[in-house]
Amino acid sequence: MKRPVFVSPQEAASMIESNSTVATIGMTLVSASESILKAIEQRYLEEKAPNGLTLVHSCGQSDRDRGIQHFAHEGMLKRIIGGHWGLQPKMMELISENKILAYCIPQGQFAQLYRSMAGGEPGKITKVGLGTFVDPRLEGGKMNELTKSAPDISQIVTINEEEYMCYNPIPLDYVMIRGTYVDEAGNLTTDEEAMQLEVFSAVMACKKFGGKVIAQAKYRVKNGELHCKRVTVPGVFIDAVVVCPEPEVDHRQTHSFAFNPAYCGDIKVPVNQSDSLPLSVRKLIGRRALMELTRNDVLNVGTGIPNDVVGPIIAEEGIDEDVTVTVESGIYGGIPMGGVDFGIAKNNFALVRHDDQFDYYNGAGVDITFMGAGELDAAGNVNATRLGPLPTGAGGFVDITTNAKHVVFCSTFTGKGLKCSFDGQQLHIDQEGGLIKMVDHVTQVSYNGTIARRKKQKVHFVTERAVFELREEGVVLTEIAPGIDLQTQILDLMEFAPIISRDLKQMDQRLFCENGPFGLKELLK
Repeated sequence: MKRPVFVSPQEAASMIESNSTVATIGMTLVSASESILKAIEQRYLEEKAPNGLTLVHSCGQSDRDRGIQHFAHEGMLKRIIGGHWGLQPKMMELISENKILAYCIPQGQFAQLYRSMAGGEPGKITKVGLGTFVDPRLEGGKMNELTKSAPDISQIVTINEEEYMCYNPIPLDYVMIRGTYVDEAGNLTTDEEAMQLEVFSAVMACKKFGGKVIAQAKYRVKNGELHCKRVTVPGVFIDAVVVCPEPEVDHRQTHSFAFNPAYCGDIKVPVNQSDSLPLSVRKLIGRRALMELTRNDVLNVGTGIPNDVVGPIIAEEGIDEDVTVTVESGIYGGIPMGGVDFGIAKNNFALVRHDDQFDYYNGAGVDITFMGAGELDAAGNVNATRLGPLPTGAGGFVDITTNAKHVVFCSTFTGKGLKCSFDGQQLHIDQEGGLIKMVDHVTQVSYNGTIARRKKQKVHFVTERAVFELREEGVVLTEIAPGIDLQTQILDLMEFAPIISRDLKQMDQRLFCENGPFGLKELLK
């Protein structure tokens, strides 16, 4: 039986040839093969090799310092095809400064593209991405000027007189994966990983193209010690294994924890008062957004404001038994973490594979999704993927918003310097933000309002002072916060004129209470 070789991180790094295509599997810092990635970077700094690499990754894979930030060197990297770079400042700089070719593919399509590649299909065929910046008739997912003249990595195909996106296969030379236990035959488990991700699909895609699989493991055990159902990747598909020399440093479960059994489902922990957030603009927006829930909804939580506040508000309001929280990483239930730990949760009751999760989001569609946003225009288009000069990329945004039954965008009304206070159940703007977010035309189309209206998708845009609804006739202002002047603090700060509802309402004053639940459980009833 074929067995992998056990090597040091440095020996694994020496296997990578220049001008090759390398796929890495992980999300934030979860499942990052850090000891191998560090060794590859060190080899490049010493030898200027490997160079001219193409880096392929479905998710954002960094915590602003580690992960695929190790590839962020001009010369080492020639091209990147990725899903998200919001936690990778060095990579975003390389992209924005036109030092590397850069393409973006929506995260879920990317995770499932590995499956299509593994099966020898002509690409990932889907409706997801049509009419957005990844559509080759708009920008083709090309994230800088340098890439505009480069070949497309997707195409439009027509099947039964309907248009579809086709994301083309990407031949892989190497894929880097991570697991917990590995036996002497190379069989790899993911017991202590905080996500299942698309590990096996990526391995099969790599093997389809004759590539090599390099795995990082935390523990080495003898043959026969691993139950067959625990094995995520059989050893016959793994070429080399690195047993991490310093797990506390380079095999962390996530950014914040070397290991916490609550985040891989080994234990359940009590929800304590520390999960309750003080009243802030972000919490106010989250509270109002969650008023769009109905009982028994299955909901998705995106990055930004939603991921920071939705989980804690649900816990504080005691509605965790009334709705089901999901996250694109495969989480069901529990309390999701935010920031650099996005994608993990404690007390979740199920954790499915990353690529399988998108079968739900891309198929039936989640009941309601709460998404961060940067810009809104009069057509209902939303930009959440290019905010300022640095390109963040799509993540799961395009996938999830395309087919969700109800989309609730969460954003402050203005940006850069906005300061607010609360007094007597009213909102006060102490300092207005210097960035207008309600614009004539969004910088990048992450969400297509015209398509949404055509298929009658339910859409809200919630801010701290105003709530808008996307209707057939356009963007309609439906609510304003108590204490806010309609003309000077809303309309004068918009580049387009919204339709003002004949039934313009005041936002529920209970949203502005500072202590304890505001009554969401009763509203759900």
